[in-house]
Amino acid sequence: MKVPFLKSRQARYGAFASTYILVVLAILVTVNFLANRYNKSYDSTSNKRYSLADQTIKVVSGLKADVEIAYFDETADFARAKDLLDRYDNLSPRLKVAYIDPFKKPTLAKQYGVTRTGTVILSTAGKREEARSLSEEEITSALIRLLKSGVKTVCFTTGAGEHSLEDSDGPAYSSLKELIEKNNYKTDTINLLEKPQIPEACSIVVVAGPRTDYPQPIVDALKKYVEEGGRALFLMDPPLKTPKDSVAENAAMAKVLEDWGVKLNRDLILDTSGIGGLYGLGPETALGTRYETHPIVREMKRTATAFPIVRSLEPKPTDKTSVEKLVSTSRNSIAATNLNLASGALAMPKGEPQSYCVAAAGSYRTGKEKDGNAVEGRFVVAGSSDFAANYALGFGGNRDLVMNMLNWLSSDEDLISIRPKDPEDRRIQLTRNQMQLVRTVSQFVIPLVVIALGIAVWWRRR
Repeated sequence: MKVPFLKSRQARYGAFASTYILVVLAILVTVNFLANRYNKSYDSTSNKRYSLADQTIKVVSGLKADVEIAYFDETADFARAKDLLDRYDNLSPRLKVAYIDPFKKPTLAKQYGVTRTGTVILSTAGKREEARSLSEEEITSALIRLLKSGVKTVCFTTGAGEHSLEDSDGPAYSSLKELIEKNNYKTDTINLLEKPQIPEACSIVVVAGPRTDYPQPIVDALKKYVEEGGRALFLMDPPLKTPKDSVAENAAMAKVLEDWGVKLNRDLILDTSGIGGLYGLGPETALGTRYETHPIVREMKRTATAFPIVRSLEPKPTDKTSVEKLVSTSRNSIAATNLNLASGALAMPKGEPQSYCVAAAGSYRTGKEKDGNAVEGRFVVAGSSDFAANYALGFGGNRDLVMNMLNWLSSDEDLISIRPKDPEDRRIQLTRNQMQLVRTVSQFVIPLVVIALGIAVWWRRR
């Protein structure tokens, strides 16, 4: 009588065990399937070191054609690229990543024209672009170049003391030139003193902080260019006079901008909070912290921009233009109106601190049509040219702001975003004395404290 009962109980135990095993296997299979299909991660680092930038997410998520990223390296070295490239792969089903060992597949490497390991090639519809390095900034830049047809040229004015594109010193624009060219634009310079006419090849004209007055023919050429549908960025410094340098009033150019709805105030905005000192900035560098809803700055709410030597603007729409504020300084700003510093140092003016507009954007209605669409000129005005200079371009959101301005001017609104940046170096730098202190504490003080506590416990228990 007991044998059948035992057999029945063993059968039940076997059934239960089989069920448990099947349930566990089903859970493991489901979790593995979901993990492969929906690869999600959380970046807890304070500087978001392991997160892709907004621009990368925007460009990859909006792909309308299939794109392949091919990484060429030895098989043992694939791991150093997978962390970054797999994040691209997870953004869109239209983007695929291939890892290729050129030594195992030399024919394929030859087809791609690969001659060295660590090469990243992006391709789509018969087009190819090579990323200059294995970094998010370079890969996203290559992706933008791959997707965009044609090249637009950004022309910088010269001949009136404007910033140089070639020099590498602090006030120059060589870093801006490099940034622009990474984003699929060409750069060029035009001297309107030689011929006051904007070349047809210029997609955007940048008035890059003139130090002297523009003659009337140059002003007329810039006015005509925008009013006939051209695009221009005006970086107009305050007319500051110092013992070593001075900036002209440029009254004729200021009059044109005022007619379009942007009045240039004759002042210098100073920061009274002292926050800039944390970044090595003086009061002459105003902090832009207040952004409006214009596409140029819509996605910049979480960052600050630095405007060295900046004047305030007063945007006001006219019957021919639509004008909007872009950036305003923090409420801890004050305007100095005495700009003649040839005989003395700058003194902090009295008055109640407030916020000042320092950048604005506008559209000029030409009244013309092309392909059934209204033709409009576009212009952006900023009260500082140094915010795009080498020494300030890397601060906060300055890179994003100037590139967003150019993207909007060139009608590349789909590229307006927060761009990839080099990972922040967060290594601790210790002096020799600090290193000696760390060594003494770790090798001697802590062990001696542990020994002393052990002796004290032993003494109480003996």
